[in-house]
Amino acid sequence: MEWLNYHHLLYFWVVAREGSIARACEELYLSQPTISAQLRALERALGEKLFTRVGRTLVLTEVGQVVFRYAEQIFSLGRELTDMLKGRSRGRPVRFVVGVVDVLPKLIAYRLLEPALRLADPVHIVCREDKADRLLADLAVHELDLVLADAPIGPTIKVRAFNHLLGECGVAIFATAKLATMYRRNFPRSLNGAPFLWPTDNTMLRRSLEQWFAAEDIHPSNAGEFEDSALLSEFGQRGIGLFPGPSVIEAEMQRRYGVQLVGRLDNVRERFYAISVERKLKHPAVIAISEAARQKLFG
Repeated sequence: MEWLNYHHLLYFWVVAREGSIARACEELYLSQPTISAQLRALERALGEKLFTRVGRTLVLTEVGQVVFRYAEQIFSLGRELTDMLKGRSRGRPVRFVVGVVDVLPKLIAYRLLEPALRLADPVHIVCREDKADRLLADLAVHELDLVLADAPIGPTIKVRAFNHLLGECGVAIFATAKLATMYRRNFPRSLNGAPFLWPTDNTMLRRSLEQWFAAEDIHPSNAGEFEDSALLSEFGQRGIGLFPGPSVIEAEMQRRYGVQLVGRLDNVRERFYAISVERKLKHPAVIAISEAARQKLFG
């Protein structure tokens, strides 16, 4: 296996960033012949020219631009690693990068993450929202510390990671005061034909609701489908239809959206998972999230 000489890459990166060998010399405290020799060695190793000279200026070639982008990522990660380790030893915030699957209710995501912000050592939290498969790919290469999801990692996903069940709860049905008064009586049979706002069919909640409705021979009217749970709740707040949400945050849902509880579907369960590359959780923020979820939020 051929290994890249990262000293050579560092010198190239500084020259490209500073725009000249002379300025790179000042930053690296090295002589011009030394840096020039290291650049030539890198070009020989890569088999490509990285700079061309335009007048007295060095300009990146097309390949040089590609190499520079990779170098930026490599040395940026190095700085993050150094900052994280220094932060742990000097009381600076520990960086915690978490992926939140886009179908996860935002109020649940906040409730799950909030304990990490109350640790004795400060935490700098970075949240990324995306599809589950993309977040899991980032987790696999350690770009994320954790993924919060509404479903465990499946057997078809070729990522070595571990599911940690944080908890589960039933499903509550909400609506504006007018609709709640209309459909609260004889619930849940009243949902037959009722205007209903659905999560999209790529969610566990959608599949669970459809299975339960089919078993009970109840057929709500489809008033809309939404991938984003916050957008679904916004439409529900406007009276477009009845809508589901986790029963564990029903009081917050009513306050946030000014809606009322129509009823609960306790046999329809929502489960929430922390997915990590660690079988045993080690990151202090992840441990705090797991313990608070099991003991307080879903306990």
